[in-house]
Amino acid sequence: MPNYRETKHRIVTSFQRRIGNPILMRLPGQTVLETTGRRSGQPRRTPIGGRLVGRDFWLVSEYGEKSQYVRNIRVDARVRVRIRGRWRAGIAHLMPEDDARARLRALPVFNSAAVRLLGADLLTVRIELTED
Repeated sequence: MPNYRETKHRIVTSFQRRIGNPILMRLPGQTVLETTGRRSGQPRRTPIGGRLVGRDFWLVSEYGEKSQYVRNIRVDARVRVRIRGRWRAGIAHLMPEDDARARLRALPVFNSAAVRLLGADLLTVRIELTED
């Protein structure tokens, strides 16, 4: 029998994949992360929340190692991020040593609240932007 965390993960990710993400992807101001599919090699886009600090974009993955984009990053850390309508290339760094809950306090309030509420196994991701 699945435990609470597994059930929560399945429900939340199913909702995001089918309803939430398609709606968010259409919003012009939405930040979007593009990874390369680890099996398909095709671009995979995910709406995200985070903050640009200097040349780094910071975010917290709500399901850490279980997130599909984190699994893609493990295979190929080269990513693109659409920030304010403009695509920028970067290298993603998974940061398990970072205090993800503390990091959320420095990121946008609404997204951080949703990640805290819906997430488990939080993981900080830093994207070193290589293009301006």
